Amino acid sequence: MAKRKLQKRSAHRQAMLSNLATSLFRQGRIQTTLPKAKELRSYAEKLITKAKTNDLSSRRSVMKKIKDKEIVTKLFDEIAPQYSERPGGYTRILKMYPRKGDAAKQAIIELVE
Repeated sequence: MAKRKLQKRSAHRQAMLSNLATSLFRQGRIQTTLPKAKELRSYAEKLITKAKTNDLSSRRSVMKKIKDKEIVTKLFDEIAPQYSERPGGYTRILKMYPRKGDAAKQAIIELVE
């Protein structure tokens, strides 16, 4: 499956996804464009799956992607144990009205309770 490029270079795309995932884990739900939300879904779900193992190796690999130590701690201590019995599908995307200025498709991505 080909990844979305989102009209950004590789480093910018990785930084953007890292920042979006950090915001998602901090707030529980964020509003963004639909293509970014779809790309963020796979990125965030892989991080949550990695955090479910809760060992040093997985913590270090998550720290490579998420730079905020508080969020990594929250991911391992609060978010991942919530989904210990769930095999996947940790996020939900809700489509919204188009943005007023450029009519870009908007979406809300949130963690499933």
